[in-house]
Amino acid sequence: MRNINKPLKGEQLHSKEDWFSTQLLEWYDINKRELPWRETKDPFKVWLSEIILQQTRVSQGLPYYQKFTNSFQTVEEFAKADLDEILKLWQGLGYYSRARNMHECATVVSTKYSGHFPDNYVELQKLKGIGKYTAAAIASICFNDPVPSVDGNVFRVLSRLFGITDDIAKAISFKVYFEKAKQLMPENQPGNFNQAMMEFGATVCVPKSPNCDECMFASHCFASQHNMIDKLPVKSKTVKVKHRYLNYRVFTFDNHVLLRQRKSGDIWTGLFEFDLLETEKSLKSSNFVEAKLQYNSKEIIHQLTHQKLHMQFQVFEMESKKAWQQLKEEKQMKEVSIANLGEFAVPKPIELFLNNEFCQ
Repeated sequence: MRNINKPLKGEQLHSKEDWFSTQLLEWYDINKRELPWRETKDPFKVWLSEIILQQTRVSQGLPYYQKFTNSFQTVEEFAKADLDEILKLWQGLGYYSRARNMHECATVVSTKYSGHFPDNYVELQKLKGIGKYTAAAIASICFNDPVPSVDGNVFRVLSRLFGITDDIAKAISFKVYFEKAKQLMPENQPGNFNQAMMEFGATVCVPKSPNCDECMFASHCFASQHNMIDKLPVKSKTVKVKHRYLNYRVFTFDNHVLLRQRKSGDIWTGLFEFDLLETEKSLKSSNFVEAKLQYNSKEIIHQLTHQKLHMQFQVFEMESKKAWQQLKEEKQMKEVSIANLGEFAVPKPIELFLNNEFCQ
């Protein structure tokens, strides 16, 4: 790879910014991963990929992108789908508010914008679930709008290469990184530049043990020269984790089970679950009138961003049809055939329980 100080033969580069963007775009052209959303400028598909890849690795997100694009060809088709269908397709990705926001966004694009995404950074941010980063990605890739996409990868690359020490956990710092990226961005290739920055951060300038030997900017990298690779970017914010104890009671009768759809105001809104008893500490076992305990699982730990869930599943077989009907009415739950459980969108830990313990 060429040194950052050596311009391409025959090229007249006017600044260090020119050198940087030229080197980066050349690297991207040679080294970029072949991904389906990079083969299109369809705003619908780019939007899908950007939302799916928020807080999701490419390897994990790719099958979901393929599922959604196989199910929906246009934003209008997506908007017409039932939310439960969207949540079922999304199952396993986590952060389910993204899926709900997508459905709301698609509905607005279909009705207010006649099925066409807005073609600029400012208007795109008015849509549900589309923030600065996603708006910039769609605007630059699909509409050639010269606006930088600044995500965690870009924060890291800019901080290390140029010695920017502004705390990325503080909202006020965003403008510093945004302006630096805009200064570096070539106006004629904003989409490729944004994708190159993200790709470089995801594959070379990674958070831990970056591939400095493969970096064409290594000799001019501030972090490398000042032994600060592990110190940049600066991020002071710490996450306080809340512990929750969720005890699921799986009521069964005659190859059927009771399910309830979670309401808004908590995690997993709109997903289905079994009867839930939340306690202040782990509940080792419990009894239930007119039911026989069939199975008591070990405690399962499920980590979310701000919560650590301690989960346990107890399977009860109701002893009579009368008791079953009374329980169903009392708890206002849905009776579902065990054979049809796979049709309902459930949280990841419940899916694992169904696949590994309950339905075996």
